[in-house]
Amino acid sequence: MTLNVLYLAHDMADAAIRRRVLTLKAGGATVTVAGFERGSNVLADEPDVTTISLGKTADGRFAQRIGAVVAARTALKRTLSGIAPPDVIIARNLETLALAGRAASLFDSRIPIVYECLDIHRLLLDAGMKGRAMRAAQRAFGRRASLLITSSPAFVDNFFRPLSGLDLPVLLLENKVLAIAPEPVSEPPVPRPPEPGRPWRIGWFGAIRCRKSLDMLIDFSNCMDGKVEIVLRGRPAYGEFDDFDAKVAAAPHVEFHGAYRNPEDLAAIYGDVQFTWAIDFFEEGLNSSWLLPNRLYEGGLYGAVPIALAGTETGRFIGKRGIGLVRNQVTPQTLQALFDEMTEARYAELFSRLAAVERSQWVTGPAECRALVSRLAALHPNVPSPADLPAVSTVRS
Repeated sequence: MTLNVLYLAHDMADAAIRRRVLTLKAGGATVTVAGFERGSNVLADEPDVTTISLGKTADGRFAQRIGAVVAARTALKRTLSGIAPPDVIIARNLETLALAGRAASLFDSRIPIVYECLDIHRLLLDAGMKGRAMRAAQRAFGRRASLLITSSPAFVDNFFRPLSGLDLPVLLLENKVLAIAPEPVSEPPVPRPPEPGRPWRIGWFGAIRCRKSLDMLIDFSNCMDGKVEIVLRGRPAYGEFDDFDAKVAAAPHVEFHGAYRNPEDLAAIYGDVQFTWAIDFFEEGLNSSWLLPNRLYEGGLYGAVPIALAGTETGRFIGKRGIGLVRNQVTPQTLQALFDEMTEARYAELFSRLAAVERSQWVTGPAECRALVSRLAALHPNVPSPADLPAVSTVRS
């Protein structure tokens, strides 16, 4: 029997949604995605995946998003009419967790619900009335959940255990690169120092939402006067910047190349840089200090040396493995000092340490995909779970 998953997505333009859906498919599940729209649907051309719009939402407009959730909940019976009854419902982020119980009741109240939360929004951490209301809502909507999926142990230690009020088993799924077939990542990375006279290149790829990072990298590249270039790729959160496009266009040593496909384009884009910017000040001291971002694993797999901040989960991850560049303080001046001393020999040493890390640290392969689907199937009493599959990492709450 094939596991039938209803995936409730907070943003069908998010490449991470596509990666999770592909993971589930590779594990043997069939997937229907019902989600909110904030841009182009990354699943529109994906074969054998049905997508259903729950309405439109916008980054940073929380009142609008609450209204969209209320409207989606009201229309859910009509919206989901005609789809096959799911065996499991996965709700990505709090806004779709608010819909999951209602969705289950339309089919069978025994359907297990999985809460997937890979970012802890600052409103959930607010000490005032807004934060208390958000956490109360999460507890209320999470009462029907059977499992929590998250991507960093620091989220469990700093939020889910002490503050969330949720008492759920936790499945840790790191933001590793999805490698369903071995071909795209079968060859080990090779060092790629710049040709004589050419600059070092630092890649900042994925969700571009940190104004402080952008300003710092622009100032730093200006100080280096052409010895370092910054390459941006992905989806900017335009609401977080005064004028992202104008600022980047005016920066002589910064390039922006727009969106890319994950995992299809990763080898090419990381092969174009020597270093990965793995620093995020977006929610400094909170979510940004706890996350383990996609770019950490992508850069690790394809040999782009990570630059990270000490005292963060990313910094600890890198320091524990003896890879990358971890700095106690990051400013344009400290970055300039770092790259003033960067030589081809120093880069080769950093690269060799990174390349020596076991490939499984960076990759989710077919066996892990099957293990995830097996774990989800085990939540449903009527769905047989495949035997003898490798376990995925579990953190107990």
